[in-house]
Amino acid sequence: MSAKKESFVVSARKYRPSNWQEVIGQEAITDTLRNSIEQDHLAHAYLFCGPRGVGKTTCARIFAKEINISENVEDEDFSFNIFELDAASNNKVEDIRNLTDQVRIPPQIGKYKVYIIDEVHMLSNQAFNAFLKTLEEPPKHAIFILATTEKHKIIPTILSRCQIYDFNRIPVEEIVSHLQAITKKENITAQEEALHVIAQKADGALRDALSIFDQLVSFTNGNLTYEAVLKNLHVLDYDYYFKLCDYLLASDYSSAILLLDEILKLGFDAGHFISGLGSHLRDLLVCQDPRTIELLEVGKAVRQQYLDQAGRVEAEWLLAALKESQQAELKIKNTTNQRLLLEIALLSIAGLNAEKKKPSLNEHSGIPRIKEPAPEDRKATPSVTKTETHIASEPAKEPVTSISEVVEPTPEVEEKIQDNSSEEEVREPENEILKTIPVAPVQSTPAALPTAEVKGRQRERRRPSTISLNIDKKAEEEEEIKTVSISEVAEETGLAMMSMEEAWAQVLAKAEADGFNAFHTIVKRVNLEEDIQENVITVSIHHDVEQEEFGHHSSEFLQSIRRLTGNKDLQLNPELREVQTETKLFTAKEKFEHLAKQNPSLIKLKQDLDLDIAY
Repeated sequence: MSAKKESFVVSARKYRPSNWQEVIGQEAITDTLRNSIEQDHLAHAYLFCGPRGVGKTTCARIFAKEINISENVEDEDFSFNIFELDAASNNKVEDIRNLTDQVRIPPQIGKYKVYIIDEVHMLSNQAFNAFLKTLEEPPKHAIFILATTEKHKIIPTILSRCQIYDFNRIPVEEIVSHLQAITKKENITAQEEALHVIAQKADGALRDALSIFDQLVSFTNGNLTYEAVLKNLHVLDYDYYFKLCDYLLASDYSSAILLLDEILKLGFDAGHFISGLGSHLRDLLVCQDPRTIELLEVGKAVRQQYLDQAGRVEAEWLLAALKESQQAELKIKNTTNQRLLLEIALLSIAGLNAEKKKPSLNEHSGIPRIKEPAPEDRKATPSVTKTETHIASEPAKEPVTSISEVVEPTPEVEEKIQDNSSEEEVREPENEILKTIPVAPVQSTPAALPTAEVKGRQRERRRPSTISLNIDKKAEEEEEIKTVSISEVAEETGLAMMSMEEAWAQVLAKAEADGFNAFHTIVKRVNLEEDIQENVITVSIHHDVEQEEFGHHSSEFLQSIRRLTGNKDLQLNPELREVQTETKLFTAKEKFEHLAKQNPSLIKLKQDLDLDIAY
């Protein structure tokens, strides 16, 4: 047993590439370096940058060895011509000076001396500056290879003196293939799905994948199974996400929340769960198009599960669900109740399909008919609002395909309009289906207009409305219905307008209802008896912020007043008036007297407790 322990070498060292053919996932870089040696186009400085564990130092060593071997003296050992320096522990100016002194000495064997400086970003600014001259014009026999994981920390003057090679993360499939080759050499049994989990956990770093591989070989005693890998790495199984998506698609709120509870009880972090859900939804979206299925980095069995579930999901639902999951992932770090946030996110996603299950016109053979109210029931009919529209359709034996008429208001409704009660609201139809039908609006009628003239203008402006049963046409569903306002009808007819007080009150109320609170506060200061002189309304402005707010809404406000009053000569005059506040220091007695006026019980309290005022 002791002999085995002494002879064991970790896979990251044992299977470290020793030539260009063994390097994985960096074909573009290895081909370029090999061709530069063959063509004798060697630069004096190279910079290898990229994530950890992708082969930067390995390629630097191979490159340094291949440079001298090309001199047709393959039987010689050129290891003495290769110098490796750790910039993390040799980052001072003195260390760089020692290096520059050593560079001057030519090699005893071979043509080049190669200096590999690892983690070069750890050099101080002074060391970088001391290294500049040597790096720009080194001796002919010196070649520098710099390696770093943080390219952005290297000063631009160093970058401009080097040939830069960016190493990429190694794809999952190539890591899996490399691990499968190792399992054959080591006589280890491993499931492909287990190796896929290891490759995904490594996040593109081959060295990390090999370290995880060694750990799991020891844990499973040489038998890598999918379940054992999930257990050891504490990775959430794909099956949980497949079940969860099935529950969400079926709008099964209870099962989704119970499954979430089971996942959290297993010890998985809430942020890890919601991130995994986003990745799962992304993979389902990738499976929607055959051209993008290649982006799915999973094993064959799991890939088939993704394809099966993706066939039952619409892309529109996936996009909406992805949006919900991403919002939850952004908020998860800043919330104290992570479980509640996850439950709300799941409920929101589950509700996406619940809205589509409501009955629509496609489920009926025709538009449901509305029965005319009986004469005795018409008397109880409330008055009509400005935006209500009545629809009537004659009973038909065959399915109805369109409605081409808007029914005139009933006689009782016309009587209500004549009685100036048009502002009262009417109860909307209880039939939920009718709410989804876009109908041409009936123009509103101001109380001051005679019914006959308004009715005539409505007939002139009304255009036949046709409602198509083809609900699939998105343009018809999203079409906005515009109504004619009271001021527009009054302006066009030229009839009697509102008084200034009525118009001012109505527009003020509208501004407050629309949420323009700051503007409402400014305009509310106007005294109509004192601040109006010859069609000029003076508005007091107290500071620059109010002046800016007034400028945003004053034009629309003035136009509304002009329309309602019929006076097109009205003008608004903002006047900046600084509010002078008088500051006064009050004594304790004055404070008590002021408070006692508001609350007389303070006097009784003072008397009962025999209190004195502190001066």
